[in-house]
Amino acid sequence: MTTTNRVMLVDGMALLFRAFYATAMSNYYMINSKGIPTNGVYGMVKHLFTAIETYQPTHVICCWDMGSKTFRNDLFPEYKANRGGPPEELIPQFDLAKEVVASLDIPNVGQVGFEADDCMGTLSRVYSEDSEVFLLTGDQDLLQLLKPNVNVVLLKKGYGNYAEYHEGSFVEEKGITPEQMVDLKALMGDSSDNYPGVKGIGEKTALKLLLQYGSIEGILENIDQLTKGQRTKIETDLEMLHLSRKLARIHCEADVDCSLEDALFYINDDKMAAKFNELEFRNWEKNLVKM
Repeated sequence: MTTTNRVMLVDGMALLFRAFYATAMSNYYMINSKGIPTNGVYGMVKHLFTAIETYQPTHVICCWDMGSKTFRNDLFPEYKANRGGPPEELIPQFDLAKEVVASLDIPNVGQVGFEADDCMGTLSRVYSEDSEVFLLTGDQDLLQLLKPNVNVVLLKKGYGNYAEYHEGSFVEEKGITPEQMVDLKALMGDSSDNYPGVKGIGEKTALKLLLQYGSIEGILENIDQLTKGQRTKIETDLEMLHLSRKLARIHCEADVDCSLEDALFYINDDKMAAKFNELEFRNWEKNLVKM
């Protein structure tokens, strides 16, 4: 029998947003008798329990963004500036989600100035030394963290549908290493996070250059081998290229820690029931709890 710990690090925001928008599209907010919408939290718990049932972790930790401003905004004020504020029905559910996670005795972790990704990166670096780590998220950025003992589980449409990545399968599918993902994003930019990379260089060219020269350093050392167009674009946007790489890289030195002892997955049924009933989660025994 293997005694290896299986640690699941959960991107709380990714689950909450996904669950909220899945039902909000049809104006289904599950407003309880206190006037509080609970659709996002309810769906988040369903995503969480489904993943726990699928991957059978021994330990679970939930990571959160702590406010919208991070060190990336200090580097580049336009970072994520293209995103509007959250819908008013979602706002009360941020704190509610953390309360529900706490009622399941799952630690909530986050650090002001950093994103949930950075917390997940930091903790996965620590735990992967002697545990198998699963990163549950909707965000492809986390693929850069793949290494032995670190797997990424990307949520797909519906419940229980995942794209699962290991270091080997990623290299096979993408042709580049997880580490090269950072340079890929630095070259091509990221429209959802609102940083430009090198204007005029898309994914196809960026991939071709990385496969040929290995890294941004390799490309710059061989810049005279590039086509005139590629060279001009990179030289024009050199500063933005280096800045985009800083924005793209997950920062694995956030000041967060959580002992595995605190993260041991064990639900106190009475505590959970009290919280779910307080929030008036309908049919939760049937719909949420199958474990």
